[in-house]
Amino acid sequence: MKSYKLDEAEDLLIGKKGTKERNEYEFELKLELIGDMIKTARKNRNLTQEQLGELVGVKKSQISRLENSSGNVTFETVLKIFNALGAKMSLNLQM
Repeated sequence: MKSYKLDEAEDLLIGKKGTKERNEYEFELKLELIGDMIKTARKNRNLTQEQLGELVGVKKSQISRLENSSGNVTFETVLKIFNALGAKMSLNLQM
C-alpha cells in the first residue's frame, strides 16, 4: 500500500489548491470550525441557543443552523454572536 502526505491526499481526493472543488471544501471546513467555536463559547457561558439568539436578535433556529454549519448566515450575524459571547475575533485577509 502506498502512503501519502496529507497535502498529496487532499490534492488527490479533494482537488488541487485553487480549484473550485478545493475552494468549496476549504470554505465549508472554515464554516464548520466557526460553528464549533460558537457552540463551545456559548456552552462555556452556560447559554442556551435561545438565550444567545435573544442577545443577538435572531431566532434559536439561526443559532442552531450556524452551529451545525447547515445554513447561510451573514458575516454581520457572526460578528454579533461573537460580540454577545464576549469573544475577540481577528480577521486575516490575504489576496
